[in-house]
Amino acid sequence: MSQSKNDKTKKVRRNWLIAIIVVILLAIIGCLPTNYYIESPGEVFPVSEFIKTNKKKANNLNMVTVSISAQPVNVFQYLWSFTQQYDTRVPSKELLGGQTNSQYEELQNWYMETSQQNAIYYAAKKAGLKPKLHYIGVYVMAIQNNSSFKGKLQIGDTVLGANGHRFHSTKQMMTYLNKQKVGSKVTITVLRNKVKKNYSGKIVKLKNSTRKGIGIQLVEHLTVTTNPKIEINAGAIGGPSAGLMFTLESYEIFTHQNLAKNHKIAGTGTIDTTGKVGIIGGVDKKVVAADRAGAEVFFAPTDSTGVKKSNTNYEVAKRTAKRIHSKMKIVPVATFSDALNYLKKNYK
Repeated sequence: MSQSKNDKTKKVRRNWLIAIIVVILLAIIGCLPTNYYIESPGEVFPVSEFIKTNKKKANNLNMVTVSISAQPVNVFQYLWSFTQQYDTRVPSKELLGGQTNSQYEELQNWYMETSQQNAIYYAAKKAGLKPKLHYIGVYVMAIQNNSSFKGKLQIGDTVLGANGHRFHSTKQMMTYLNKQKVGSKVTITVLRNKVKKNYSGKIVKLKNSTRKGIGIQLVEHLTVTTNPKIEINAGAIGGPSAGLMFTLESYEIFTHQNLAKNHKIAGTGTIDTTGKVGIIGGVDKKVVAADRAGAEVFFAPTDSTGVKKSNTNYEVAKRTAKRIHSKMKIVPVATFSDALNYLKKNYK
C-alpha cells in the first residue's frame, strides 16, 4: 500500500515536471523573434495639432495613422495577431525593402516632409497666394551597388553640391556630373542631420542609363515659403499619407474658413504640387481607426496606380466600412478639389 502510494506520488511529480518543462519550452519558443512586423489600426489626430501659424485654426480635420510594430514581433505576438481581424503580418523584406530600420525611418521622414511642403504649396496656390519654392539639393533615396559612395552616403542625405559647385536645380547637378569622365574623382557636399559633410568618390556609369553620375537614386529637396507663414511638424509620424488632410487644413488657414463646420472629418491620401491625391497603404486599418474615433466622413483616394480598380483605396474603404457596420460616409477623391467641393457643398 505504501509502495503504491509512493509510485503515485512519483508519477504526479513526474507529470508536474513534464508540464513545467513543456511550459518553459513553450515560453522560450513564444519569445523567439520572427521575421514579421505587425500592422494594425492606428490613431486619429487633428492635423491642426501639427501646424504652426499665427492664424486661427479649426480642429475638425483629421489624419489617420497605421500602427506598425517597432521591430519584428515574437512568435506569441505573431500568433495573437491572427485573433485581431485587421492586423496584418508583413515580412521584414517587404516592409523595409532591403533597408535597415534607420534607413526606413529616414525614408518615411522624407515622405512626410515632402507631403508637408506639397500641402502648403498647393493650398497657398489654390487660395490665390504666391508660394515660393526653394531648391536645397537632392535627397538620396537609394545607392547603386557600383557607386563608390556606397557605405559613405546614407538614405535621407541631401546632396548640396560637387567639387565646390553649389547647384540650384537637380538638372544643373545631373548635367555637371554627366560631363565628368567615368572614374574621375568627385567630392560631394551633403547635409545630414543639419550638419554639412564632404565625401570623395568616383564618377560611375548610371544603372540602366547612358548617363554618368555618382550612382544614387534621387528626388528634389525643396522648401516652400508663404505669406502668411505656415510650418508643419508631425514629429515621429512618417509617410506621405496625410498630404490631403494637411492641404485642407492649410487651405482653411490661408482662406480664413472653417470648411467642416465642426463636423469630424477624417481622410487619407498623398498630395502633389498639382493637387492630385494619390494611393496609400493600410486604408482598411485607417477606416477602422477613423470609425472608432467617431468620424462622420472619410476621404479615400480613387487613384488606381499599381492596383486593379476594384482594389483602389476607395473601394477597399467602402468594403471595410460595410464589414464593420460603420455609419461613416466614404467619399471618393481624385484631387484636392474633390474633397474641397464636398465640404463646401455639405457644410455651408
